[in-house]
Amino acid sequence: MRFAVLGAGAIGGFLAGRLIEAGQDVALIARGPHLAALREHGLRLQSDELGEAHYPSVEATDDPAAIGPVDYVILGLKANALVTAASSARPLLGEKTAVVSTQNGLPWWYFHGTEEAGAPLESVDPGGVIAEALAPERAIGAIMYCSCSLPEPGIVRHTSGIRVPLGEPDGSRSDRVLKLSDAFGAGGLKAPVRNQIQHDLWVKLFGNGVFNPLSALTGKTMLEMVELPETHRLIAAMMEEIREVAAAAGVQIAFSPEQRIEGARRAGYHKTSMLQDREAGRPPELDAILGSILELAERFHVAAPRSEAIYAAAKLLFEKPATAP
Repeated sequence: MRFAVLGAGAIGGFLAGRLIEAGQDVALIARGPHLAALREHGLRLQSDELGEAHYPSVEATDDPAAIGPVDYVILGLKANALVTAASSARPLLGEKTAVVSTQNGLPWWYFHGTEEAGAPLESVDPGGVIAEALAPERAIGAIMYCSCSLPEPGIVRHTSGIRVPLGEPDGSRSDRVLKLSDAFGAGGLKAPVRNQIQHDLWVKLFGNGVFNPLSALTGKTMLEMVELPETHRLIAAMMEEIREVAAAAGVQIAFSPEQRIEGARRAGYHKTSMLQDREAGRPPELDAILGSILELAERFHVAAPRSEAIYAAAKLLFEKPATAP
């Protein structure tokens, strides 16, 4: 099968490497020094779980038109980058091309094919520009439980996690999602096909919606946030708010805040992606992760005062500094 990875950075580069390992035909779309390194030296993967690998000759470009239509487009970009980048994927789309979303938070296709019909999420897809470029019926959900970074151009560092649950928005076990699962599995990943990918999205968001913005605000790791009694109580209360929003949207989260907090405690001194964004001076996925929750809270009339406060503070934190008069 033919794949194109739009945004072949940390996550995108990791998935590209595993697909190449599985013998798939993969084109990488990148830019800047990373693209130059891929062209000159190829792609290097350094994985604590899967070992080291070097693919010295990879197809890498900054021009999707040079690749043309493929079977699958994997979106390795952050959610906040999709608004401007989605249209660049058009040359990659054939009649049956599937688009695999790996972004954190709730995606632009969230309500497609579900009984809980609803308007698109403006916080995720303002003006519907992503859905216009990447029709929701093309989407396959992929939830990343992999921790990756880009320590230098051309090198992807993978420290933990090989789970990538997949799912069609309508819950079907289509031929395209089963083939994708097989391809990822052949590359050493655990990629089960889920019947309710929306539930899986909320399960991850149950933690991400709290830990990501709170860590960015405090500069603290997972363990540090849950160990302090005051923030422990705040985290549990925010999780209850998220659980109520999910229920209003038709998804029941079965496990408790304390169970999720225990998982965070086991993660130890792990820095969330949003804290890493803050330290690197990058824009965060705040609206897709927490803004989308609050948009649904307002839509379904669910009170979420603690989440609103953390969102407002994080929004201000990441706001560009005002220019002095």
